[in-house]
Order: sequence, then C-alpha cells, then structure tokens
Amino acid sequence: MSIKDTLEWVSRTGLCGELSERDVGKRVRLCGWVALHRIHGGLTFLNLRDHSGIVQVTTLPEEFPDAHSIVNDSRLEYVITVEGVVRARPSESLNKKMKTGMVEVAAEHVQVLNAVKSKLPFLVTTADDAKDPIKEEIRLRYRCLDLRRPQMNSNIMLRHRVVKLIRRYLEDIHGFVEIETPILSRSTPEGARDYLVPSRDSDSKMFPG
Repeated sequence: MSIKDTLEWVSRTGLCGELSERDVGKRVRLCGWVALHRIHGGLTFLNLRDHSGIVQVTTLPEEFPDAHSIVNDSRLEYVITVEGVVRARPSESLNKKMKTGMVEVAAEHVQVLNAVKSKLPFLVTTADDAKDPIKEEIRLRYRCLDLRRPQMNSNIMLRHRVVKLIRRYLEDIHGFVEIETPILSRSTPEGARDYLVPSRDSDSKMFPG
C-alpha cells in the first residue's frame, strides 16, 4: 500500500472571508473553525472562520439530513470542512458589519476534521474584547487556541508581510541570496557539553549546558 492510499488530504476551493455576491451560485469547499453556532426557526446556523475571515453556513434537515446532523452536533472551535453552494442571504438576515454579510453557504456535506472534547478555557472570538484579559499562563498552556485569536492572527500576518517585503527588497533590488547558515559550517550536535551552567535548584552544583 502506498502513502497516497493511506493519506487523505482535504483541499479547499476558497477562503471564508473572501466570498462575495460575485460567488453566488458557485459550489465551494471551505475549511475552518466553528466560531458561532445557533438554531433559529428550524434552521441551523454556524459561522465558519479561517485566517481570512468568517462566513455564515446554513443547513436544513429536510435537504441534507447528514450535514444538518453534523452541524447540530458541532461545538465552538471544531475544525470542519463544508461543501455547498454560495447563495445570497435573505434581506432580513443581511449583515453589513461582516465582510461576507451579503452571502451564506448552504451546506450539502460537512466533515469533522478535529473535534473539541473538553470545555474551552476561553472563547477565541471574544477573548480580545474581554473585560478581564486572559492570563499569560493560560494562553501559553493552550497555545493552539491562543494563536487563533484575531489579535494574534493579525500579528502573525503582519510579521509575514514585513518579512516577505524585506526578502523581496534584498533579493530583487540588491541581488542578495538567502542561505541557511547550517550548510556553511559543520554541525556540532554535542557542542552543548563544552560548557557548564549553574543550577538554580541545587546550590554549588552545575550541569552540562
């Protein structure tokens, strides 16, 4: 059996935050985290979030019962993939505060890629606006959640853009070549034994650094 036969890769066709009225009628496959989940008037709604933004997903039990069942059972921060058709929102549910507030995705197939099996230590979507900031020790303990916060996402994307601009400037304008330093010198995996570090737990003792 080959690696290709044992691995399954779910590829998306677009990003949540980039859908607009131009995409109405298109079939899409999206991947992301469940940011909001609610049931209203027989319809199940959820907001699907990725690094680009949020889009609303809807399901009807009589149309696609399997997808509806999975969406009903989903919890916040579930990692899911949604396949469906982009359609214009009804006039009463338009949301001009959202970039994608004019459209929604009618889900036909939903797959859970990673489930949440315990209570979340904090809510990702509201953590940045919380009255009491999250303690740093909690953020570090649940780093996978912390990195999903909008503020952290913004910081990561800003750093990415700055580094990309610097690299392009140095390469395209000045002809620099980026070389990873380990290929220039000999690897010294045992080099840490060359010096000693004082121990904070045991007075007058040291250990190899």
